Amino acid sequence: MIALLGTSVFAKDGGKKVEKAVTVSYTVQNQFDADFSDATEVNWTVTSNCQKATFTLNDVKMTAFYNLQGEYLGTTQDVAYATLASKAKKQITDKYKDYAVTDVIKYETSDNVTADQTVYFVDLKNTTSEILVRVTPSADVYFFKQVK
Repeated sequence: MIALLGTSVFAKDGGKKVEKAVTVSYTVQNQFDADFSDATEVNWTVTSNCQKATFTLNDVKMTAFYNLQGEYLGTTQDVAYATLASKAKKQITDKYKDYAVTDVIKYETSDNVTADQTVYFVDLKNTTSEILVRVTPSADVYFFKQVK
């Protein structure tokens, strides 16, 4: 009966004891299993607005996001700064010369209307602040969020 209503995944403390149960919807679990059948090391987190699976696929750590209605939102993964288009790297260098790149996250979505969309979020830090910029599919760079 429980298997039909949902899947429970347990977070572990050092692999020794069970701390907290996370309930993932049956729909999301089935969709994830179909989309990422070769995924390993799958860990689920459910928040008030999404269901998130962190996993490894082909030796790449990724995260898949689903809304609470079970719709796929997209995946993220860390990538190298060199992955960005030259145009985007030039804009970052010109606009944010006092900042250093610390992380780059690739965010991929897919839907029937716009097809695949890939954007990148670049974390930039200097001695006094930290910001995120968004790199669009056309390699344009836009301020996204002040982090610190």
